[in-house]
Amino acid sequence: MNPQELTALLDRLRAEPRESEWLEFKANHFESHLLGEYVSALANSACLLGRPRAYLVFGIEDGAHAVIGTKFDPAAETAKDKEGRGKQLLPLWLSLHLQPNIGHEIHPFEYQGQRVVLFEIHPAYDRPVKFDGTAYIRDGSSKTELSKYPEKERQIWSRRLDWSAEVCERASLDDLDPEAIAKARAEYKTKFPAKTADIDGWNDTVFLNKTKLAYRGGVTHAALLLLGREESSTLLAPAVARMSWILKNDRNEELDYTHFGPPFLLNVNQVLARIRNLTVRELPDGTLFPVEMSQYDPWVIREALHNAIAHQDYGLRGRINIVETPGKLILSNVGTFLPGSVETVIQQDAPLEIYRNSLLAEVMVNLNMIDTQGGGIKRMFQKQRNRFFPLPDYDLSEPERVKVELQGRILDERYTRLLMANTDLDLLTIILLDKVQKRRAITPEEHRSLKARKLVEGRYPNLVVAAKVAAAAGEKAQHIRDRGFDGRYYRDLILELIKEHQPVTREDINQLLLDKLPEMLDEAQKQNRIHNLLRKLAKEGQIRNEGSRKFPRWVLMNH
Repeated sequence: MNPQELTALLDRLRAEPRESEWLEFKANHFESHLLGEYVSALANSACLLGRPRAYLVFGIEDGAHAVIGTKFDPAAETAKDKEGRGKQLLPLWLSLHLQPNIGHEIHPFEYQGQRVVLFEIHPAYDRPVKFDGTAYIRDGSSKTELSKYPEKERQIWSRRLDWSAEVCERASLDDLDPEAIAKARAEYKTKFPAKTADIDGWNDTVFLNKTKLAYRGGVTHAALLLLGREESSTLLAPAVARMSWILKNDRNEELDYTHFGPPFLLNVNQVLARIRNLTVRELPDGTLFPVEMSQYDPWVIREALHNAIAHQDYGLRGRINIVETPGKLILSNVGTFLPGSVETVIQQDAPLEIYRNSLLAEVMVNLNMIDTQGGGIKRMFQKQRNRFFPLPDYDLSEPERVKVELQGRILDERYTRLLMANTDLDLLTIILLDKVQKRRAITPEEHRSLKARKLVEGRYPNLVVAAKVAAAAGEKAQHIRDRGFDGRYYRDLILELIKEHQPVTREDINQLLLDKLPEMLDEAQKQNRIHNLLRKLAKEGQIRNEGSRKFPRWVLMNH
C-alpha cells in the first residue's frame, strides 16, 4: 500500500470505537515473544470473524486512539528464542516461529507528523496459527490461549476452503489460453475415451463447466493456473503462480535460471525441457556391467513436479522451485505435507482423505497430469527401485515447505547390488536400506528388523551391508573395510606398539589405527573410537599415561 492508502486505512481503524478481536493498538514498548503471541491471536480471531485482515498498530494510544508515535523499528530489531540462543532480524524470526506462516506485512509510515508501524495480518486458513507451538485467541480485547476455547478451535479447523475451486471474479474465458484448452480437451478424451463424441460437441464454456474448471461461466483459480494466459497470473494475486528452474554447479553457485507462469498444463513441458538429464554410466537391470542411462526417469520428474503444483499452498505466496545440480534435482513447494510422512502414504496405498486443493488435484488426474490420487508417490519409489537408484528423499524439516530430492547417480554400488540380489524386498524395507546407504538414522527397532533378515550388520548406528550379501556381490574386501575388526584386534595392536616403542604419543597411535578403522566412520568418529580403546586398556590396568592429559605418553602398566 502507498502512503495515501495507509493513511486512509489508519483513519478507519482509529474511528473504531474500541480495540476488538481483530484490532490492537500499542504505544512504543514491545517484546518479541509477546508480539508473536499477538500475531497468532489476531490471525485466529480474524479467521473466526471472517475479516480479510487483522491489524496491530504501534504509535497509537489505546482508548482515545491518540497519535503518540513510536520508536519501534521492526527492520532493525533482533530477537532470540526463549532460551536466549540465536539472534535473527525480527521479521525473519517471526516468520520462522509462526506455524503456519500465513503472512503479514509491516508498514512503517508517517501519520499526522508522527512515525507509526502497522502490522497487516492475514487470517488463519484451515488451521489455527501457532506461535512457538501454542495457538492464541482474542477474548474481547484480551489475549489468551486458544485451547481454552475448544469450540472456537473447531470452528477454525472447519473453515477449510478449497482455494483452487474459488471463482476469480476478475477473470473471464478470454483470460484462458486457447492452445491450453485444446490440450485439455485432448487429454480429457484420452482419460475418458467413451465420452469422445460428447466432448467434441461441447463448446469451451460447456467443456470447462463439465470439468469443473468453471462454474456457471465463472473461471476458477484452478483454470487460471492450468489454462490461463501468461499475463493472467496477476489475476491470482496475492497468490503466486510461478515455477522457477535454477541451474547450480557443485559449489552451489547459480549458473542459469528461467521462470514459468501459466498455463501450467503446457509449461510443465517447458520446465522439463530445461532439465538436462544427462546420460551417465550406471548399473542396469540384471547385470553388473555399466551401461549408459539417463540420470532421471522422466515420469518421476513429471510426477514430482505435478505433485508440487497440485499440493502447493498458494495462500503462502511461494513459488515452485526446481533446482538442478550436477548430481541431483531438488523440487520444492510451500505448504505442509498433509499425510504427515511418506511412509504413511506408502503403507496406506490409498487416496488421501484431505486435499489442500481438491478441485485442482481432481482436474489434474482427469487431464493425465498426476497419477490416481494417492498412488503417484508410491509409484515414484517403485520406479527408482526398479532402476536400482537411490529413492526419492522427502525433506519435511521446514514447517511450511516440502522438498523432494532425486539423485541422478548411484551413491553406493553395494546397495544397488543388494537390490539386484533381492528382488522380492518390500518397499518399506528398501526405504530403510536406502537410509542406511545414505548414512541416515534409523530407529533401533528398524535396525533389529534389518539385522534379523541379515540385510545389515555392524554396531548400531553405524551399519553396513551384511557379509552374506557383500560376498555374493563380490565385495568381501570392501565389506571388511566398512565393518572393521573386532575390538580385541585394535587393542592388541596398541599394546604391541607400546611394548616395542614406549612411551608412545596419541599421534603415534593415530598413525597406527586411523587407516585400519572402518571406512564408514568419519574423522571425529575414528578419533572417538581410539579414545575409547585407550580408556578401556587403562581401566583394565594394562597401560597408563605418564604424560599429561593434553599430551599423553602411554606406557605399559609394569613399565
